[in-house]
Amino acid sequence: MAVTVLVPICDGVTSTATLDAIIEHKDQFQMPLTLLHVVNIKKMDYRMIPDFQIDMVRDYATRTGEKFLTAQTQRLQKNGLTVIPRLELGFPREVICSIANDEQFSLVVIGRHGNGGEIRDVLFGSVSNYVLHGAKCPVLLF
Repeated sequence: MAVTVLVPICDGVTSTATLDAIIEHKDQFQMPLTLLHVVNIKKMDYRMIPDFQIDMVRDYATRTGEKFLTAQTQRLQKNGLTVIPRLELGFPREVICSIANDEQFSLVVIGRHGNGGEIRDVLFGSVSNYVLHGAKCPVLLF
């Protein structure tokens, strides 16, 4: 069975540091990496966006996510890595775990925000903490 690696990313310093580490250790990642960006549509629920504008906002968020994913894919490819880009809509932590489990990935490589702290993670959760406990495969935290 081939080794499959899922790398969820967002537009932030944690994902940038994670991709930097992957590039630095690219000899360890000879298999294709599935680079996943999830457009968080749950955030739109809390913004009091009128119904008639929700499709417009979702389309804009999707286009922005596609541009971000394309840029990160190109960055990894320029450094010699093989990348399969993937864009999804949903609640990031749930989508990441669902994909990792349903598609039987071998490993998830994900960044962890360093500004929250353990107590914050326990009380409010974090994407990386949720994935760490929800994915059936090993999870590598950066």
